[in-house]
Amino acid sequence: MSLIAALEIDHPDLALTPSIRSTDASVQVVSHTATDPETGMFFFLVETDDFPAFEAALERDHTVEASLLVAEAATTRIYRLRHAPDTKLISPITTEMGGLMLEAEGTDTGWSVRVQLPDREALGDLWEYCDRVGIEFHIDHIYSLDDVSVDGVGLTDAQRDALLAAYEAGYFEEPRGTSLEELASELDISPTAVGGRIRRGTSRLVERTLIEES
Repeated sequence: MSLIAALEIDHPDLALTPSIRSTDASVQVVSHTATDPETGMFFFLVETDDFPAFEAALERDHTVEASLLVAEAATTRIYRLRHAPDTKLISPITTEMGGLMLEAEGTDTGWSVRVQLPDREALGDLWEYCDRVGIEFHIDHIYSLDDVSVDGVGLTDAQRDALLAAYEAGYFEEPRGTSLEELASELDISPTAVGGRIRRGTSRLVERTLIEES
């Protein structure tokens, strides 16, 4: 039976890890572009209040061979990147196994990803691949496509933490009991990153509960 796994992976040579670790940027792989090993080009959504610092980090990033800005707004930009030859990726091997990379978001230590795989055997094969190339691999959640419980919505840990912190602090109340700046201070990330995690997490909750239920 097809399953979805929420994973945490870490290695200094994973794509964009140096840039993510050295800036306050929130980085997410643009959906439906992460599993195309033929072109070698990947698209990333970046949210930050300091794009000059992020782009300077890109210039130093040994996992990036080339980068191109393709769309921009005040605090959000989309970049098309070509990874350096030695960059470590799990998207190509996921595709080879008949799987799909659903979501990938940078964290302080690596990447938080959601992958759809044919079965648990494929998940075991993915773990063995990561172990073989030295990628730290931690399983947060596993659920089937039939799961519609809140625990099975596929939030990343970063999104879950941001939503819980916002709820507990009264961010969703009227008037609001806290601000993005206060949440950012509590979570030790930028206000832009907090806002992005709340927005994407809320979108995921709606998609996996209200939309599928209807």
